[in-house]
Amino acid sequence: MRRICVYTGSSPGAHPAYAEAAVALGRTLADQGLGLVYGGAMVGLMGTVADAALAAGGEVIGVLPQALVDREIAHTGLTELRVVGSMHERKSLMADLSDGFVALPGGVGTLEELFEVYTWTQLGMQSKPIGLLDVRGYYERLAAFLDHAVAERFVTEENRAMLVVEHEPAALLEAFRAWRPPVRSKWIDRSQT
Repeated sequence: MRRICVYTGSSPGAHPAYAEAAVALGRTLADQGLGLVYGGAMVGLMGTVADAALAAGGEVIGVLPQALVDREIAHTGLTELRVVGSMHERKSLMADLSDGFVALPGGVGTLEELFEVYTWTQLGMQSKPIGLLDVRGYYERLAAFLDHAVAERFVTEENRAMLVVEHEPAALLEAFRAWRPPVRSKWIDRSQT
């Protein structure tokens, strides 16, 4: 692994623990010699994780659509800021630059980005680890929903296991190093319905 993509909110969230986790993740990435790829903004947890990685001497690549640069939310102190034309280009480039994906707490955009790469992995379109950094139980209900989807036979156990859930950045990155893509296809055996 050379770089990890982090999806997270443009808001700091309601609890200081979220920013603390973003700082810890940014520092851990830099300390382990891993570059950070993220959405390129200076606001919210996005800016916090980038600033922490930079302060620890890490490489930070931001990817931001021109429309958001025009709104003056671009982080101007990054190792590199790549400006693209659309959100689709942003997500594609972030994935191409990254060897794994982490979701810190965030909103709808964070979930959309996470589930897109999760779907790509399920379909065999990419084979990079994906994980949630579960701060203060933020993702407990999401993990429980995915377990429910397994029980209801909309998600296979193998595909559910593709999404790593940890509470500490070092543990998540260690799980990433041990991660292997599933060998079973996405499709659930329809004959068992």
